[in-house]
Amino acid sequence: MLFSIIIPAHNEDEYIGKCLESIRKASVDFPEEVEVIVSINRCSDRTEEIARSYGSLIVHENSKNIARVRNAAAKAASGKIIVTIDADSWMSDNMLKEIKNLLETGRYIGGGVRIMPDRYSLGIICSLIFFFIPLLLLKGVTGGLFWCYRRDFEAIEGFNEEFLTAEDLDFARRLKKLGKKSGRKYKTINSSYIVTSTRKFEMFGHWFIFRNPRTVIKLLKGNDRELADLGYYEARNNQSKSASLTNGG
Repeated sequence: MLFSIIIPAHNEDEYIGKCLESIRKASVDFPEEVEVIVSINRCSDRTEEIARSYGSLIVHENSKNIARVRNAAAKAASGKIIVTIDADSWMSDNMLKEIKNLLETGRYIGGGVRIMPDRYSLGIICSLIFFFIPLLLLKGVTGGLFWCYRRDFEAIEGFNEEFLTAEDLDFARRLKKLGKKSGRKYKTINSSYIVTSTRKFEMFGHWFIFRNPRTVIKLLKGNDRELADLGYYEARNNQSKSASLTNGG
């Protein structure tokens, strides 16, 4: 197996079909070389049914810990290359081809990819320009979708399960550090991209980053259980409370 694509999923029946369809299209050049592993996290909707209809491998991880949910899928992986993507994102058709070509040069440890929102508003644009892009430039990493050899994923022990949020930034930082030790660069793919849902903006408000920056800082620290539950693990059950909290309520 060449590729193992891991997807964490908590009640994602609205989005996961589009994600899996994009993977199917990106896999056309790699017949029988791509496995998709969906890590089902306490789903009460049709997420698992949809995932199985696409031939995905299924694992179950019920903890409220996204890093652990991701790692559960990775432990079941048999592919030479690990690719991670969230269930509410979808990849361009040339994604897997680009990843394979870059890794085979031997110059790259892996990396992230260009991210496009599924819709734009003034608040989303300002958040990208004044927060997300500067943050990623400061950290020297990108995310949204991660790619690397499975041996390197295992070398850094996957995602750090001490993080309840921002586990992706931590993963990127550690992958980049491993690359430096072996003379390989962390690479952001710009010729391919993912489109990702802006549903968090719908939930918290399009200006939430500017209205309550302390909340964002807490999310980036990754250890606030209440915020993790509000924003990720119990988001659908706490939408009104989430909006109140992120608006300073």
